[in-house]
Amino acid sequence: MDIACLDHCLTESEQLEFEQNGYFVVEDVLPAALIDAFCAIGDRIDANYRPAWDMGPHERLSVRDCLKDDDLFLELLDWPQVFPKVWGILGWNIQLYHSTIVITPPEEKGARDQKKQWGWHQDSGRLNAEMEGNPRPRISLKVGYFLTDTTAADKANLYVVPGSHLHNEIEFPADGLAHPDGALPLLIPAGAAVIFDRRLWHTASPNYSNTTRKILLYGYSYRWIRPRDNMTVDHLMDRCDPIRQQLLGATTDQYGYSSPVDADVPLKIWLEERLSSTAIAP
Repeated sequence: MDIACLDHCLTESEQLEFEQNGYFVVEDVLPAALIDAFCAIGDRIDANYRPAWDMGPHERLSVRDCLKDDDLFLELLDWPQVFPKVWGILGWNIQLYHSTIVITPPEEKGARDQKKQWGWHQDSGRLNAEMEGNPRPRISLKVGYFLTDTTAADKANLYVVPGSHLHNEIEFPADGLAHPDGALPLLIPAGAAVIFDRRLWHTASPNYSNTTRKILLYGYSYRWIRPRDNMTVDHLMDRCDPIRQQLLGATTDQYGYSSPVDADVPLKIWLEERLSSTAIAP
């Protein structure tokens, strides 16, 4: 793993913001050339999947398990400016359990006049019905890499309710159309990343601009959680270092997911060799 990761460890202010608001933004994590490369890959994915799935030109395209669609996506798995924030929050017994590229074209003419319900939700499906506690355990987080500019409203912005990760339920207006109290759009530039708690109440939003919005989503969880994607990664394993292999699901045996030995978690060993014991989760 790139030693530059040590220059981007989770800061106290980032940790406080994450604990209080449920998210924080890290700007300028992707260089322009890499953004361009990912956007070109997104265009190819759109050209392949949209007709195959019989989708119209204005529909939002969401392709899960996107690591299988281009090898370049592998580079973000342990991206130095971002991955240290992930282990700083979740610790070392972690994996990638979800990867998605989302492509949101402009809405068709007149769409703004149509009243639509937005999809407010917490991530992880049945976990929110079957886990006890209020708030429920964090379990996972997501990193959203923004490939296009969303620094103005109406650009398919990610909407969130800051602090809502601490509440299993929030109150929604009776009409089903208005936003819950405190909701706001995140105004995020291209090349930035947002890191958010899976419990944060959030939603996608319509794209009323004239440009297509593209975002990559990488979900990290504890290794004892089943992946939410098919994780079509076997073809990548032989080109990965041990830490990337861990993140892609490698283990000595099934027992090693919940009771790992050192061979199961090379990330732990890497951190122990380079950081003080107080900086590493037990």
